[in-house]
Amino acid sequence: MEISATGRLEVRITPSDVGKRVSVRRLADPGTTPEKFTDTVGVLTSWTDGVLMITRRNGESVRIPEAVVVAGKVVPAAPARRRGPAASYEELARIVSRGWRPVESERLGDWELRAAVEKVPREARPAGVVAGRRAGFTRRANSVLPLGDPGLPLDAALDAVRRWYGERGLPAYIQTATGAEGTQELLCAELERRGWVREVTAEVWTGALAPVADRAEGAGVVLAREADEAWLARYQRKGVSEVALQVLGGGPSVWFATVPGGGGAPCPGEAESLGEGETPAAIGRCVVDGRWAGFAAVEVDPGRRRQGLATEVMAALARRALEEGASAAWLQVETDNAGARALYTELGFTPHHAYHHYRAPQEQPS
Repeated sequence: MEISATGRLEVRITPSDVGKRVSVRRLADPGTTPEKFTDTVGVLTSWTDGVLMITRRNGESVRIPEAVVVAGKVVPAAPARRRGPAASYEELARIVSRGWRPVESERLGDWELRAAVEKVPREARPAGVVAGRRAGFTRRANSVLPLGDPGLPLDAALDAVRRWYGERGLPAYIQTATGAEGTQELLCAELERRGWVREVTAEVWTGALAPVADRAEGAGVVLAREADEAWLARYQRKGVSEVALQVLGGGPSVWFATVPGGGGAPCPGEAESLGEGETPAAIGRCVVDGRWAGFAAVEVDPGRRRQGLATEVMAALARRALEEGASAAWLQVETDNAGARALYTELGFTPHHAYHHYRAPQEQPS
């Protein structure tokens, strides 16, 4: 916090610092004695009508009346990363998007409109579904990736986004990010001002690949290029469609991992074969893309948890990714998934940035 030569706290930010990362100290309970202070660090997304709006790393917006601000300064754009592979937000966002490749996409300036919806015959079309399509598979493949200027004023761009998804019978989503250099705190604030609703928040974590590969032998893990019926039986999303299979199988180099033996003890030293109709004990998916390997869909039979199967799956996939030349890894994890976060921390992963899906308000664009 800024302290002058005389020992007094100073406010060294102004409305011209909107868009910069700041640290602000404010009175927590004005008028109380002794005075108590609260510090807020994040991107200054607006300063209007005597109120500062700061967006924290996790996407939370904090309103601070300037009358209670006692000190403030601009701070570095992102905290120093102590471990893990170096990566800019834009590089990682593009890599992650290729891990959930849509069936169709269209450019709007530097924005990418992405969709993966299943076409159905008109006679079988549910009521209210537009153009013979139905709901898309995963928001990650059915949302806008805004990496720059859309080439239009923001309101016009948002109208274009809503029309594009409306033509496909889908709600309009925009995926934004916060918490790293080059992320989109300002866009988040603008969307919220226009009534867009944040429905999902999760995080992208990164780590070195080799330590994951060294954690377990993975001898009981079967790797394949396609998701078979057994793999899909363990996958948490039921009723997977052809479009979903296209998304799951999309990407530069995709591998699916299966640990057979959901109903009994695993066989030591070698892979088992699945019996007819048997659900695997564990599964996982990995997309290899240059130096990056992305892990997803790591799921374990509830009755077989805490046996190291998730680590076995990730280790086997990591070794295959290393063979293809990858050295760094990414994954996505929800903020409330304590078990997964503990596992990924143990494997050497750390948070890189948070991402959010904003849904358009219900009213139609003008």
